[in-house]
Order: sequence, then C-alpha cells, then structure tokens
Amino acid sequence: MIASTFASLPPWLVILAPKLVTAAFVFAFGACVGSFLNVVAHRLPAGRSVVSPPSRCPQCGWRLSWHENLPIVGWLILRGRCRRCHSPISIQYPLIELVIAVLFAGTYLVFYAVPEDSALGQIGSRWWSLGGFGSTWPAFAVVMTMVGGLVVATLIDARTFLIPAQITNVMLIVALFGWLLQGLIPPIPSVVLVEADGRGPLPEVDGHVAGLVFGALLGNIVAIALLWSGRIPRSFDDYEEYVTDDAPLAEYPHGRREMGKELVFLLPILIGGALGWFVAESLATATDGPPRVVGLLASSGLGFLVGGGLVWGIRILGTLAFGREAMGMGDVHLLAAVGAALGWADPIRIFFIAPFLALAWIACGRLISMFRGARGRELPYGPHLAAATLVVLYARPWLEAFERSLLWPPG
Repeated sequence: MIASTFASLPPWLVILAPKLVTAAFVFAFGACVGSFLNVVAHRLPAGRSVVSPPSRCPQCGWRLSWHENLPIVGWLILRGRCRRCHSPISIQYPLIELVIAVLFAGTYLVFYAVPEDSALGQIGSRWWSLGGFGSTWPAFAVVMTMVGGLVVATLIDARTFLIPAQITNVMLIVALFGWLLQGLIPPIPSVVLVEADGRGPLPEVDGHVAGLVFGALLGNIVAIALLWSGRIPRSFDDYEEYVTDDAPLAEYPHGRREMGKELVFLLPILIGGALGWFVAESLATATDGPPRVVGLLASSGLGFLVGGGLVWGIRILGTLAFGREAMGMGDVHLLAAVGAALGWADPIRIFFIAPFLALAWIACGRLISMFRGARGRELPYGPHLAAATLVVLYARPWLEAFERSLLWPPG
C-alpha cells in the first residue's frame, strides 16, 4: 500500500520529501536557537548569565513553564501576556525565533534541496548539494552560527551601540574549528572534482599565502599576549576620564594618539605574516597547493585577516584624518569573524555594499522625518555590515552577475 502510494507521486516530490522533513527539523532547531539568542540579546549587555536563571517574566519574576517557553508557540499560548501579572511580552521574542527558524530552514533548502539550475539553487554552490548534509554539516554549522551571530549582534548594537566580543569570538571559534573539522572529513570523488575546479566552499589559497596567513595569525596571538601582559598599551584606556556615559564618543580628544597604540599592536601581525611568507617560500618544493585541511584553514584565516584588516584600516585612517574614532573595534571583530566563516573574497564585497545600505537607511530616515515630523532612528555601522553580509550570502547569483556586467560588459 505504502509502496504504491509513493509510486504514484511525482518523481521530484519523492526526491524532495526527505529533505523537506529534514528542513522541518532544521526549522525547529533554528527556532530554539532564536529563543536562546533572545536571551543573549537581553542579558549579555547587562552582564548577566545567559544560562541562569531560567526564563522569567521581567515584571513579576514568574518562571515560565516548559510549554510556555516553547519557541514561537509559547508566546501564542500566552497570547503575548504573562500568565501571572498579565504584563505584555514583547513581540520581538517570537519574531526573532521565527526569523532565525526561517533562515536556518531556508538556507538548508537552497543549499541542499533546490535544483541547481534554478536561481535559488545557485545561492549555494554544487559543493553543498553534491556533498550532502551528512558530509558538509560542519560547514553548514559555520554558516548558520555566523547568521545567528549577525542577528544577535544587530539587536544589541542597535540598542547599545556596542557589539560584545563574546559574540564575535564564538563566531570566530566555530568558523576555525568548523573548517578544520570539514577538512578532516574525506570528500567523495564528485566533491573532489568540484574543489579542484575552484568551486569549493572557500576561495583557494596557495602555499605561500597559507604561510603568510599562519605567520600573521601567530603574530596576532603574540600581540594579544603582549597586550594582556601590559607590554604594549591598550588604546583608549583613559576613555572614561574624558567621556561620560551620556556624552558622544566624538568628545574623546586624543583619537590620533591612540591609533599609534593600535599600530604597535598590528606590528607583530605584519612581521609574522612576512616571516610566514618567506618560510613558505623556502620550503616550497612543488607547485601543488597545500593539503585540503590546511587550505581550508588558511582560507578561513585569510578571511579573518582581510575582513578585520579592511575595517581596521578605515578606523585608523579615518581617526588620523578627523581626530575622532572613525569606527568601533566591534565592527572590526564582526567583519573579521564573517571573513573567517566565508573566506577572503566575501568581506571585500561586504565592505563595499555596507556603505550603500547605510546611505539608504539615512535617506529613509530623512524621508520619515519629512512626512511624519519624527526623526529617523540612528543606527551604528554594525547592523549595516550584518545586512550586507546577508545580501552577499543570499543574493550571490544576482550579485555575481552584476559584478560580471561591471568587469566584463558585453560587446
């Protein structure tokens, strides 16, 4: 009976049905992740633990039961109000859970289930569909950790104008260990061919660049150790002497001086990168690229350096030019973590797209103020970087077509 029922179904539905079931589980898992990110966005800026105590009503302290704490469904059960004191529960909670759930399930479908010859199917490369979820789950975990981190960083940054380092550190650690684990999983022959054709999950790097990357990363560790030990000074360590909590950051008078301290921090990274390049040059005995696991780690590390370096360069040059802090270190850490997840090419795209999104936001705010008389809400730069990252990730086919039309116009 069951066999005859499946035989009567269209072939495409028989193939797609198991993936739809998996997508449903991914949706549910994404909703749980969204519930946790709500807790992080609420508690982390206040310096509270994100795991204890369990979820409670912020007004009366009523501890939510297990069914009231279910993602999305719990808010609907309570009809948006606390069962004890009837205080309203912000609709942000189910919306964030729904957004993360849709992003998780949607990304799974376009990576693994949508036909490759469709526009949506081209969002993910053939590497994902050929490898399947069973052998590419570490890379998928890297991408979705990045997406979740961008959402919660945006929520916090929009409210506090700060991006907690805990968020970007988690994104970075998951990216590095995820790509390390992905490199240790033996690929199937068709995936090997795709990677050999330069269409793997990350942009390829050669042995010399890998040496530069690992040398620079080692220099970064040395710089952090020197900073923590007090052998090199921290920038803006006297910030609170000049700027109170209610004063704008631009009131700090010694921005140019502090960039000298940050250049000192960057010096071991630059030296380490140069030494790594020369060591790789001296050890090079073949024209082949590095082993697969080394190549993935090097590409991830290069993305970290390029992403962080682009924003840090603007921070230093802008501060030296205008005498005030041009960009926050949270923005540096955010794009560095994104680069570690996506490789070195995408941070460059994000870097050029984000200003246009920022200008569009400002223009919309001014239109609102013209017609409604209310001033549009100001946003820091972090949310624009996050939005540009999602544009690059989910509009990749159209973005690449636009790039080709600019670089190689027809006729």
